Amino acid sequence: MSHRSDGVLRPNELAGCVPSEERLARGPVVVVECVERIPCDPCVAACAKGAISKPGGLNDPPIVDFDACDGCGICLSACPGLSVFAVDASRKDGKATVMLPYEFLPLPAVGDEVTALDREGEAVCGARVTRVLSSKALDRTPIVSIEVPREHAMTVRHFRRKGA
Repeated sequence: MSHRSDGVLRPNELAGCVPSEERLARGPVVVVECVERIPCDPCVAACAKGAISKPGGLNDPPIVDFDACDGCGICLSACPGLSVFAVDASRKDGKATVMLPYEFLPLPAVGDEVTALDREGEAVCGARVTRVLSSKALDRTPIVSIEVPREHAMTVRHFRRKGA
């Protein structure tokens, strides 16, 4: 893979990581944006459905079987690189839900208005926090769900709290 020295993944590098539009429309699904060739597999171990694998070996990037994935999100908190997200673009109201691992304090609250950010940290759109999951079972990495306009579901990868 040849991404720029800033470490930000480009669309051409994500080609095999992204579910089809048809799959996105069926309900929640994980997106593993890990292209590194390193010995790491907690996402594979975390997936009870067996939807994430490394068929080429431990050093290869993970591959998601999008049909087997139900978007439960357990793998989000397992990834030490914060490279796993879940997207639910099945809503009929023109919005989508993006589930993100979040390692900052204080945690946002349900209902908070936030600014959704892209992979480079640039503002994309306004968003609203719809769920915050935090427990020891999630390896102490909270999962925050935000609601964004559907057209930004595959662009938004983080958020900034208002006033931060």
